[in-house]
Amino acid sequence: QLQAFGGGLVQAGGSLRLSCAASGRTFSSYAMGWFRQGPGNEREFVAAISWTGRTTYYADSVKGRFTISRDTNAKNAVYLQMNSLKPEDTAVYYCAATGGKVATMSILSHSPNYDYWGQGTQVTVSS
Repeated sequence: QLQAFGGGLVQAGGSLRLSCAASGRTFSSYAMGWFRQGPGNEREFVAAISWTGRTTYYADSVKGRFTISRDTNAKNAVYLQMNSLKPEDTAVYYCAATGGKVATMSILSHSPNYDYWGQGTQVTVSS
């Protein structure tokens, strides 16, 4: 129901834009988030956006470099613009959706609070 795509291989300092598209149901009233899991690491929060698109949250490690946004019309797609990429950004990136919860950082930054997950897309940043 959620599909992430747009990953790839990029050199350090480069940019990528990830997309997450929904199918089979609408997520327009759901908050959406991006998480990532690097080799040997646990899944970690990257960014989240409220269902209105007016509130966004970022992990400190990506703040100022990544931007999360969602489709302004149907709000059924979410994007992650990643600039100034670093080798430590290498990971599988997942999008997720959560509904019926207050869109605070403490809620949206925790993966167990999400109801739907897409398959991941690999991002590899070479030095």
